[in-house]
Amino acid sequence: MAKHSKRYSELLKSYDKNNVYSLEEAVKLVKNLSTAKFDETIELSIKTGIDPKKNEQQIRNTISLPNGTGKKVKVLVFAVGPEAEEAKEAGADYVGGEELAEKIAKEGFLDFDVAIASPDTMRFVGKLGRILGPRGLMPSPKSGTVTKDIKDAVVSFKAGRVEVRNDKTGNLHLPVGKKSFSDEKLNENVSSALQQIAALRPQGVKGRFIQKAVIAPTMGPGVKIDFSGFEN
Repeated sequence: MAKHSKRYSELLKSYDKNNVYSLEEAVKLVKNLSTAKFDETIELSIKTGIDPKKNEQQIRNTISLPNGTGKKVKVLVFAVGPEAEEAKEAGADYVGGEELAEKIAKEGFLDFDVAIASPDTMRFVGKLGRILGPRGLMPSPKSGTVTKDIKDAVVSFKAGRVEVRNDKTGNLHLPVGKKSFSDEKLNENVSSALQQIAALRPQGVKGRFIQKAVIAPTMGPGVKIDFSGFEN
């Protein structure tokens, strides 16, 4: 078991970590637990009832947060010709074709948060699976990152669209804002995220889909949320 810092241990003493709080209470509490000297990201973690070993129960999709994540998202786009120009006009940070794929493969270039690809570039982008896959950066039609509508994808991810993807244990982790957000904005983001994630329930899941929901700051402990008001 990892040894916590003195600051973290003191924070744990300041509230009942086993209690389940209303969303409004949880947001106020988690902001009080954000005591680092930078604007901490607030992350939502969800324990789901999926069987991560079954392909048909895998979750990989995107949701849009009404108030964004508070983070400047670096978007890389694999596109050529008119679609490349479209990507640049939409505000993509990096745009290119095979030369950009080579930069990733040969130089280990990974200074981006989202990779989007036009369908015609997947013939060479597909070869980057071993590099981008483990980092959650591989473009996929399921997550809306392999698309002909490059402009919409770039604008959406820049504005606060985030990927929802289960880990090996079937859990989900995603940013829902910053400590500097108002309580109202954080409430809206978390509520919207829970509603959209509930709608992603795979058909084969038995019992409850969302089993536990926790919000936590980057450097602090988590607070359990009462999610009983959300479709499950």
